[in-house]
Amino acid sequence: MNEETSAFTIEQNGINIISEAERKGAPRSLFWPWFAANISVLSVAYGDWVLGFGLSFWQATIASIIGIVGSFFLVGLISLAGKHGSAPTMILSRAAFGVKGNVFPGIISWILLVGWETVLVVLSTLATATVFKELGWSDGNATKIVAFIVVIIIIVGAGILGLDAIMKIQMGLTIILSIATIGYFILSAPKIDFSMVGQIKGGSWQSMIGAGIMVATALGLGWINSAADYSRYLPRKSSNKGVVAWTTFGGSLAPLVLVIFGLLLVASQKGGAGSQLASEISVDPIGALATILPTWYLIPFIIVAVGSLVSGAVMDIYSSGLTLLAIGLPIKRWVGTCIDGVIMFFGTIAIVWFSTNFVGPFEAFLGLIGVPISAWGGIFLGDFVLRRKDYDEKDLFDSKGRYGAINWVSFIGMIVLTVIGWGLIEESVSWLSWLGFLFKPLGLDASVWGYSGLGVFVALILGFFVPFLTIKKIRNQEIE
Repeated sequence: MNEETSAFTIEQNGINIISEAERKGAPRSLFWPWFAANISVLSVAYGDWVLGFGLSFWQATIASIIGIVGSFFLVGLISLAGKHGSAPTMILSRAAFGVKGNVFPGIISWILLVGWETVLVVLSTLATATVFKELGWSDGNATKIVAFIVVIIIIVGAGILGLDAIMKIQMGLTIILSIATIGYFILSAPKIDFSMVGQIKGGSWQSMIGAGIMVATALGLGWINSAADYSRYLPRKSSNKGVVAWTTFGGSLAPLVLVIFGLLLVASQKGGAGSQLASEISVDPIGALATILPTWYLIPFIIVAVGSLVSGAVMDIYSSGLTLLAIGLPIKRWVGTCIDGVIMFFGTIAIVWFSTNFVGPFEAFLGLIGVPISAWGGIFLGDFVLRRKDYDEKDLFDSKGRYGAINWVSFIGMIVLTVIGWGLIEESVSWLSWLGFLFKPLGLDASVWGYSGLGVFVALILGFFVPFLTIKKIRNQEIE
């Protein structure tokens, strides 16, 4: 890839270090992919879920702002590691876990990425059927099949082409989705009743923290295992502050506006989080948001709904392909993308056409996987912050090099923090009833903390301090 590379040329780089000649762009270019991937109208539904913690509008707004900006700030920090290391996230992670020890977090990351890209394709397919039903058109198999095929082709095609194509697509989607979303705001605004918004009573500070953690877990923290994949081409002289700022701004902007708008919509209904709109959102978020629109705007709405989901899936499949290579598969990057595309293809078919109750349990499983990824993220960030020099590019690929084969402190630390994190989350499926085993011993109210993602947050924070146990080892690694 060079400056003249076409977006329709397949990217040849995989997990290798990006050479000086190929580095290009500026930190501001990071705005486009992160904005497009997070402008999903589903963020409006978070307004209901945040108010569900028993908060007033202002409490919910503060909790949402802190959760969104804080979580995407972490994405920005890992993007900074990409600029310094010029390699994908799960290659840079070898510095903290060892070249072979990193296979474990790599597998967890891959499962999470493939899982989420599958869920996004499922939601895109079902969203199309939902809107077609509202239009009075067919919402049967023919509609689902066409939507499914179109979405798959776009996602896998962009993933195969690589970063240049993704940047172009995300820039275009940003413009289209922004215009359509503004239209949604204008048409939905009459549903807002500010007098009702001010009548909702406030809740406890614990509920505010729980809501903030939930938002952070659902939005920014879901991207930490792929952040460096999109900044690794930046020149080394690029502004550190610019990398962090543009990533944080791009990722946070749309969710901030969408969640606050969702808070206003739900709070305007009688009963707030217990209103009819809130009940419909909990069952079918996209369908509920479509019902408050005039029929003539449903086509632009489906463009917003599906386009935003596709945008997120495109970034997921690109990163999942890189992660397959990072865990040791001796294949080209685009082949890894194709493998993930096949899994996504059959996974979507299984969920949409052969399962009556799979999305809920599957998302619960992804929440389960989110705990070890957060533990990894904390360890990665702690290791990155402690390093005074850039990564040694050669030794990231040599188990006998300075980073070694396995960093047992990080490896064991990730496992221990995963167990602790699982003790501090709950999922509403029977086969995960064993989760949350630490709430009672610690005297915490599971009704407040259970579904907030507290375990994810705790694993992340404690993980950050794990590398401090090996600070002497890190300093020795930096000796030339």
